[in-house]
Amino acid sequence: MLAGGKSALMAALIGRMYYLQVVESDRYKTLADENRINLRLLAPRRGRIVDRFGVPIADNQQNYRALLISENTRDIEYTLDVLGRIISISPAERRRTVRDVKRNRSFVPVTIRENLDWEDVSRIEVNAPDLPGIFIDVGQSRNYSYGADTAHVLGYVAAVSPKELTGDPLLELPGFRIGKAGVEKVHDTALRGSGGSSQVEVNAFGRVIRELSRTEGQPGTEVVLTLDLGLQQFITRRLEGHSASVVVLDVLEGEVLAMVSTPGYDPNAFNRGLKSEEWKDLISNPMAPLINKSIAGRYSPGSTFKMAVLLAALEKGVIAPDNQVFCRGYVELGDFKFHCWKKHGHGLVDAKMAITQSCDVYFYEIAKRTGIDRISAMANRLGLGVLSGIDLPGERSGLMPTKKWKRGALDQPWHQGETLHAGIGQGYVLTTPLQLAVMTAHLANGGVEITPKLTRLVNASVGDGTTNGADEKKSLGIPAAHLKLVQEAMAEVVNNPVFGTAKKSRIKEPGMEMAGKTGTVQVRRITKTERDAGVIKNKDLPWKERDHALFVGFAPVHEPRYAISVVVEHGGGGSSVAAPIAHDVLLVAQRRNSAATGVGTIVQTEPTARKSPEKVAKG
Repeated sequence: MLAGGKSALMAALIGRMYYLQVVESDRYKTLADENRINLRLLAPRRGRIVDRFGVPIADNQQNYRALLISENTRDIEYTLDVLGRIISISPAERRRTVRDVKRNRSFVPVTIRENLDWEDVSRIEVNAPDLPGIFIDVGQSRNYSYGADTAHVLGYVAAVSPKELTGDPLLELPGFRIGKAGVEKVHDTALRGSGGSSQVEVNAFGRVIRELSRTEGQPGTEVVLTLDLGLQQFITRRLEGHSASVVVLDVLEGEVLAMVSTPGYDPNAFNRGLKSEEWKDLISNPMAPLINKSIAGRYSPGSTFKMAVLLAALEKGVIAPDNQVFCRGYVELGDFKFHCWKKHGHGLVDAKMAITQSCDVYFYEIAKRTGIDRISAMANRLGLGVLSGIDLPGERSGLMPTKKWKRGALDQPWHQGETLHAGIGQGYVLTTPLQLAVMTAHLANGGVEITPKLTRLVNASVGDGTTNGADEKKSLGIPAAHLKLVQEAMAEVVNNPVFGTAKKSRIKEPGMEMAGKTGTVQVRRITKTERDAGVIKNKDLPWKERDHALFVGFAPVHEPRYAISVVVEHGGGGSSVAAPIAHDVLLVAQRRNSAATGVGTIVQTEPTARKSPEKVAKG
């Protein structure tokens, strides 16, 4: 009986051993390998962003990092003291390093500093014997070579916040960056690419013994923009010292050739991590460098709105092109006087002369006859007060007021005096610089609807410069005769040597002439006492109380290809400040196109009068 019991136990033991080592051998082998082999995710290389000529404007560069393995040094504090005498280490970086060392295992590398320059790397390498546990690692980081020139268009990348985690393991990699604004955000998924993997052998403590295999990830795709970097740079230099926006569009395709908002900021600072002082300087700057004024700045359009008012009046039939209105310097409505910018008036003016001389009284009169609802409807058709559809985040819609809007938003009835204010582009009317450029493109291209776009190609080479697919052309339904009248009037604004409000900014080169419309927008109410005392010069007022200067235009006059909008916050007069900027920009744009040389470089031009050569030709 005893022998039988032992035999039964031995049979059970042998059966169990057979089950574990033969039947379940594959399963336990897999478990053993999983304990021995770790699969690690590798971050892919982020895709480049290039301009229309293939010039890189967002790329990657080597990121030299100083790392510390705590088990290789006896005294972490002493080692950091020695390193601090070789390169600069801030107290915050030191505290973070000590904290990370305590959180991680002793053999896990901890980052001390990133984005070291070559001089710092050399110093560390030379002093390596005195820095036990410290070594240099090479990674990749985003680099914006042109800094503030393209900041508002490109945006920036930064570390992933907890609320942005979506379950994608790439987002959980230490130091991984994603697009937070601009083109970087719009095309983040394409630019991000797909991760690779690395199989490493580890011991029972998790220490890496060796790398067994490596599979590189798929780099992010290249994004080709419609921007002309050389033109973008020129405009940035031209606007130096101003809080301003300039947008240049191709009137046929809607491509954004330039979109500049000044002042700008350095997007590289967001990649490396902003210091508290840098952040305070950005948010306290009265010129708002973080805001892309081209799509998010909302301004009264002033006299640049008068073309929309005229088209609405012509469409309704309240006035004919040759009908005249007498301007004596003001109109009366009840007990109020609505003044023209010219104190003693313009006399008899028809539609074309009203645009040429920017007669306010003419537009008070036709706005009153047309009505606010019809004016707003025409403005919406031209692209004002509505989202343009551009492939860029953060766009604001502006505002084209109607009777229904005021009743719903303010619970108040619409007053006829408000229609007169709207007739000269003030009051409740608000637009963005991009919308003004879109309106101008619609006027210049014969009333064909366009959608502004920044992206030319994704996941393709620059090739022959063709766009990705053809957009269906749609008419705005504005009579050709009305558009021709407006085009001719805008040409007179710049090229009429006697009456044109922007005559001093005309382009003299044959075949490159521009047409346009000036605008000057008050940001403060002028009292009767001030008006009676005479003209108040902007330069005598505090910056915040000065008028906004605006200009919209297109060139060349006979075959329009470029549309431009210029808005200079608190700049003064549209004819004296904004129009000369448009002159310089449109001249450079046309010269670059006709020369077809100097890709990615700035083409110089002579400045217009009243502007210093240093500001215009710098760069």
